[in-house]
Amino acid sequence: MTAEIRSLKELYTDHLKDIYSAEQQITKSLPAVIKKVTSPELKKGLEDHLKQTMTQIERLERIFDSLEKSPRGKKCVGMEGVLEEGKEAMAEKMASPSLMDAALIGACQKVEHYEISAYGTVLAFATSAKCQRN
Repeated sequence: MTAEIRSLKELYTDHLKDIYSAEQQITKSLPAVIKKVTSPELKKGLEDHLKQTMTQIERLERIFDSLEKSPRGKKCVGMEGVLEEGKEAMAEKMASPSLMDAALIGACQKVEHYEISAYGTVLAFATSAKCQRN
């Protein structure tokens, strides 16, 4: 059973845990995508994104340290679903490698949009005067 969320700061922390889980899932899934793509430019972009994701995890860990909280304890089921769609795309039989690259670009865009939404939400919570007071 999960604990009741009683303040905006607790909601903020809960969402940060969700993002932390999402970023961890991405670091586990992205290497398989990188192996599957054929475009050198796309491969390089995904390798760079993997490094950025690892940096984001380090930043989140610093935030949790400052909050004196653990980043663990929540599974991001939204990202799990989005990543599952990517796995399904990788399992599809495509007529050409460029079609597979296009399918994987689409899957990666879904991941990126999920991240943008999640970070936008925690930014709004963090900058709220109410969150800062609690």
